[in-house]
Amino acid sequence: MRRRALLDFAVLGLLHESPMHGYELRRRLNAALGAFRALSFGTLYPCLKALLQAGLIVEDAQVAPTGKRPRITYALTEAGREEFARQAARIDPGAWEDDGFELRVAFFSRTDRDTRLRILEGRRSRLEERLDTMRSGAQRSRDRMDSWTAALQRHAEDSTEREVRWLTELIDAEHRPGPPA
Repeated sequence: MRRRALLDFAVLGLLHESPMHGYELRRRLNAALGAFRALSFGTLYPCLKALLQAGLIVEDAQVAPTGKRPRITYALTEAGREEFARQAARIDPGAWEDDGFELRVAFFSRTDRDTRLRILEGRRSRLEERLDTMRSGAQRSRDRMDSWTAALQRHAEDSTEREVRWLTELIDAEHRPGPPA
């Protein structure tokens, strides 16, 4: 269910930029939004159908000049724009968890500063907790770790520390006066 909600949000966000056909939506979801790297048409088209039935998007079938199947382009309705804005403004732990955070950041240009700050701060807090857990666990089991496991542990800690620093930079930029980051 969570992945479906993320997919709905991603489709609405991409269609907020411009109308697209299914192939282009799938390509953009797979390329730019990491949570959907293995997205199939069998997942995308039921999502599009549900968004159509909810009145959040419309379709425009253009007849192909070669006589092939019509090319269907999807566009956001006003209700779809409002739903996207509502979802973009939502602040809950899912906004900073691993499976939703990058997607939320991908649409930060359409998210207000206070919402961005709360999501960034939530993510940083979550990662700081994770880092503390990693470090305390590593200290307790350091004697029993082989060199490969220890290297993997260090890599995970380094990656998490880098992301915490990056988040701190983004938060600091959001606090500076002037246009948003």
